[in-house]
Amino acid sequence: MFNLEQIAPATFKVPMEGGMKVPGLIIATEELMKEIEIEKPLEQVKNVAHLPGIVNYSIAMPDIHWGYGFPIGGVAATSIEGGVVSPGGVGYDINCGVRLATCPINLQEISEDIKAQLIQKIFDLVPSGVGRELKGVGGLSLQDYQNIAEKGVAWSIEHGYGLPEDVEHIESHGFIEGASIDVVSELAKKRGSKQLGTIGSGNHFLEIGEIEHIFLPEIAEKWNIQKGHLYLLVHTGSRGFGHQICQDTLQKFLKAGFAEGLPDKQLVAAPIQSEPGKEYLQAMAMAANFAFNNRSRILQAIRKAFKEVLNMPEKDVRLLYDVCHNIAKFEEHKVNGKTEKLCVHRKGATRAFGPGAKELASIFQQTGQPVLVPGDMMRSSHIMAGMGNPLTWSSSCHGAGRAKSRHESMKNWKGTDLVTHMRKKGVLVLATSSRTIAEEMPDAYKDVDHVVGAVEKAGLAKKVARLKPAMVIKG
Repeated sequence: MFNLEQIAPATFKVPMEGGMKVPGLIIATEELMKEIEIEKPLEQVKNVAHLPGIVNYSIAMPDIHWGYGFPIGGVAATSIEGGVVSPGGVGYDINCGVRLATCPINLQEISEDIKAQLIQKIFDLVPSGVGRELKGVGGLSLQDYQNIAEKGVAWSIEHGYGLPEDVEHIESHGFIEGASIDVVSELAKKRGSKQLGTIGSGNHFLEIGEIEHIFLPEIAEKWNIQKGHLYLLVHTGSRGFGHQICQDTLQKFLKAGFAEGLPDKQLVAAPIQSEPGKEYLQAMAMAANFAFNNRSRILQAIRKAFKEVLNMPEKDVRLLYDVCHNIAKFEEHKVNGKTEKLCVHRKGATRAFGPGAKELASIFQQTGQPVLVPGDMMRSSHIMAGMGNPLTWSSSCHGAGRAKSRHESMKNWKGTDLVTHMRKKGVLVLATSSRTIAEEMPDAYKDVDHVVGAVEKAGLAKKVARLKPAMVIKG
């Protein structure tokens, strides 16, 4: 299989061939690679290695599966001088990410009736589904968009959609520099106008459950994570706003001929120093800041639900962390012993900075950055601590990764009352569409325990806590 060479625990090298400028690097165990359809994603790993200015490796995480241009679970760093930025290395849903909060109450203390009330209240407050928007609100003005560009998540917090202490618990403090609304199309602005505070569709979700097991008590104590306590996950991104920015950019890049010489036109990439490249980075930062604001408003709506149903103060719904999954960021890393600024593409991958990383808040400088790894809506999710592994540009997996296509999953579950099925498994599920539930059934995903096991063996991040879902809202 692609003549893979194991070079370290759960770490395999794909040798250079043809026009590859660097080797490939696969983070996985042999057992995990047997479980998944890996041929097409590995071909994409090789394709990414053709990008101008790529440094060291074209990398894939153990949740790898086929994507647009880059595999989902793909990581690649390019040099600033002579390197490129690829929208396919970020994805359509710019800054799709995960936010996790905890609450000082045991899930077992909440009755089934109250659980049903809670999930219904959240479902009512947070729109979900294809194209869903907030009702009864005016759309974002040009000034609102400019505030998002200039302030990031702080703009929502200033207006009561979040708590001031949240900021230090968000990747990059909820703000990507260099954003500009001037390079964003009118269609993108229109699509995003009423979507702040909404989940969207597909694999986006809200999840509530209990902290089932603690692996590292010292880190868990620092992060205020206690066994049995309730947690909540928010998984969504920049909605139609980011999707349209990606679509607009791909068309522009293809028209300009930036796919020439690449093995797949979906990898189309512009030089970082070119005007089209700079404009994409400005638009991408705009969408990333939009996504931070989106997740902040959703969490605040959840806090409102907790207050109304459980009489829980807002401050008791404590944000642990918010991470990006689809982003290209300028970061400093060691290259051949020298510190160099690189453009790190993470598509379906999580930043996993280790202890001492200067960008992190002081609490996380002691422990490493929280790495949030959702699984599926029945088995488990994980909280990990980043180890800052230079081999992957301090990156880790972002989830379990699909094991079946949406079509295959729908076919397998046709004719089943899925809500009743999941309730019998101990999970309350609400969704705008039954089709979404069928596409997102647990067996459509790899076992996240195996995925995080590979990540830990490879030294990218270490397991802190295992989470067990109990209530889920699907888009």
